[in-house]
Amino acid sequence: MILRILLFLAFIVQQGLIAQDNLAISSIPEVLKENSNAVIRLEKTDIVISSKKSMVINKTRIVSILNSKGLDDMGAYEYLDNSTTVRSIEALIYNAAGEQIKKLKRKEFKEVSASGGAIASDSKRIYLDYTPVQYPFTLVFTSETSSSNTAFIPMWSPIEGLYSSTEKSIVTITHNPALGFKYKEYNFGSLPVNKQETSTTLTLSAENIPAFKNEDYSPSYIKTTPHVLFGLEKFHLEGVDGEAVSWESFGAWMYTNLLTGTDELPIETQNKIKALVGEEKDSLKKAKIVYEYVQSKTRYISIQLGIGGWKPMLAKDVDRLGYGDCKALTNYTRALLKTVGVEAFYAVIYGSRSKRDIREDFVSMQGNHVILAIPNNNRLVWLECTSQSAPFGYQANFTDDRMALLVKPEKGQLVRTGIYPTKDNTQMSKGAYTISENGAIAGNINIASKGIQYDNRSFLEARSKDEKDEFYKSAFGNINNLKLKKIELKNNKDDQEFVENVTLEAEGYCNKSGNKMMFVLNAFNQISSVPQRYRNRMNPFEISHGYFDTDEITIDLPAGFVMEAKPENVTISDKFGEYKTEYVVVTPSRIVYKRSLVMNEGYFESKEYENYRLFREKIARNDNAKIVLAKNN
Repeated sequence: MILRILLFLAFIVQQGLIAQDNLAISSIPEVLKENSNAVIRLEKTDIVISSKKSMVINKTRIVSILNSKGLDDMGAYEYLDNSTTVRSIEALIYNAAGEQIKKLKRKEFKEVSASGGAIASDSKRIYLDYTPVQYPFTLVFTSETSSSNTAFIPMWSPIEGLYSSTEKSIVTITHNPALGFKYKEYNFGSLPVNKQETSTTLTLSAENIPAFKNEDYSPSYIKTTPHVLFGLEKFHLEGVDGEAVSWESFGAWMYTNLLTGTDELPIETQNKIKALVGEEKDSLKKAKIVYEYVQSKTRYISIQLGIGGWKPMLAKDVDRLGYGDCKALTNYTRALLKTVGVEAFYAVIYGSRSKRDIREDFVSMQGNHVILAIPNNNRLVWLECTSQSAPFGYQANFTDDRMALLVKPEKGQLVRTGIYPTKDNTQMSKGAYTISENGAIAGNINIASKGIQYDNRSFLEARSKDEKDEFYKSAFGNINNLKLKKIELKNNKDDQEFVENVTLEAEGYCNKSGNKMMFVLNAFNQISSVPQRYRNRMNPFEISHGYFDTDEITIDLPAGFVMEAKPENVTISDKFGEYKTEYVVVTPSRIVYKRSLVMNEGYFESKEYENYRLFREKIARNDNAKIVLAKNN
């Protein structure tokens, strides 16, 4: 009865808000229209959690779409699955004057599978597919959902994204105190938030937030945007009750409820993997044999059925089917390793090109990916079990340097995944080229990449000839009329090194004027881009991975020409890195070009961006340094 009363009151409040608000576009403050494709007039979310098996969410969203780019901000959709029901969903459309022109009921919403790339999913998406007849217009979207899963309470952020402003955003959570409701605020800084809190209710709201423009090198959304995480210490997930009091107890709960009983393997498979390992005693060497077996036998697919969103499918099923998602393949590898006496831990992380941590200060269901950790001499070796090509122990760019939850039988443990230091992320180039009398270039370059930079190049191994040609014509985009004569690639997985050997030529590389010829000495690794200038930079900026490049190129000059002018040696040092060039004249017709660039990883304040831009500008200018040759008379 109490729940019914609360829901009724929430409905009355929502209807009052819709009726009372002036929806005319002219009523929007001008400051909220600036840089905006859409204005969120009202985002109101009411969440009622009456028990650990009952969460009801009512939403009212009023958004004015100012142009076609703002259509992505309509936000008129909901998800449902076997545990979540969409009780009601509706949309009203208003013209620029604030007059209602359309009403859309549930039957006019589209319903599709929300599986994405999943081979199996019980999740569906109900969304409004509306094509406006004119801009601007205003959408009023309302919905009510109910779920027996309380492990995931929607995050609140009054800033939705770039190029959309917020007039008012408000969330109210009514909860049963016995469930241990908790919340944590992040990145609010100077943004004022109104807060009202009792023993059973929390209300947060913020108003009149202007739109933010895109700024290059900005950190990921989660690192800078104000948001609040919510959770329960006692929750329910797909038929299983859980507790999230500490990471130690939470990890043990995950092991007991999600992993126990999933690692059984057929005796035939056990015997096969033991035979493959043979007499090998070294744990890491055994693990490498197992890992490469999994890579050869399985492929990655996504599975999102019920608790399968978190619980891995049985190892024996992966063995039989030859496929699985990240949880399944990680657990399967763990089971195989257990068979040959190698300890390994299932680890939950956020997998992404931009680093994102499991939040140490907020115990809850977090993460979107699972990898495997093998203890070895006081360190952990990390395995990406979804990849059929990654070297053993390689994790750069997607799972490196972030907090992970190790799921252990006794207790969970938060640890940081492997870090790739700047000086280990190398690209070492050595080569030579010859300039002909008519200004053509012909040469060869050998490039060896390690660390983070291995990942930047190793994908080429699986590409077609046309795709490789396209890649190198872009990589050497400073060379017009490029012809690729030979491309040889070698993937040294044991050393985690990718080696490229490219032979090329091009007519017209040099600029000729009378008896003089001029060309850029750095033909093979030229950085020409300079970060965009901002009059008033708002965001901090981030260099997510440091790296170290070295180049040594021998250049043979054409017969009958002498050097009239060459660049001076340069050293540019800053907190962002160090750049050096050296021009060694070996003979009158031969010069060796040496270059090194160290780019440091870091998170920097917005006020430092202009210095970074100038640092990059100096590098680009020196990478474009030219030599001038004059023909002997």
